[in-house]
Amino acid sequence: MLQECPIRIIGIDPGLRRTGWGIVETQGNALRFVASGTVTSDAKYDLATRLRQLYEGLGSIVHEYRPDEAAVEQTFVNKDAVATLKLGQARGIALLVPSIAAIPVAEYAPNAVKKAVIGVGHGDKKQIHMMVKVLMPKASFDTDDAADAIAIAICHTHHRQSAQARMAFAGG
Repeated sequence: MLQECPIRIIGIDPGLRRTGWGIVETQGNALRFVASGTVTSDAKYDLATRLRQLYEGLGSIVHEYRPDEAAVEQTFVNKDAVATLKLGQARGIALLVPSIAAIPVAEYAPNAVKKAVIGVGHGDKKQIHMMVKVLMPKASFDTDDAADAIAIAICHTHHRQSAQARMAFAGG
């Protein structure tokens, strides 16, 4: 019987100030923490410069860790239209970086991530972080954004077969 190769997945939690990233490997039913962190942009600069900072930061992570697949959290709309637009632009960078590296990208709603990690579609950050540590005791994260990114990667490990089918059907 052939041994299944490990698949390296990067989860990305986009944000203009802080974009969290987390990398896990899955092989069969096994899940292993690889690394996590946060890419930040400097608020004293203009939007274009801040987006470039995110692009360069994520690009270096993708270059260093060479993930096979990527998962990005979908944007939720809030009452502040300007903040939502800026988040959408940061999310565009989160989608673009792996795509330029020819890495397939799946997208997940925040409730789908919560359901995959804590078992229900609603929960707070403390519950998510606790379950990330339960599922991956060796996981370490420097910010809430990095912990959320690990959760997004875990979500993708649960849904990757159906995500691959959707991407193939869509021609992606």
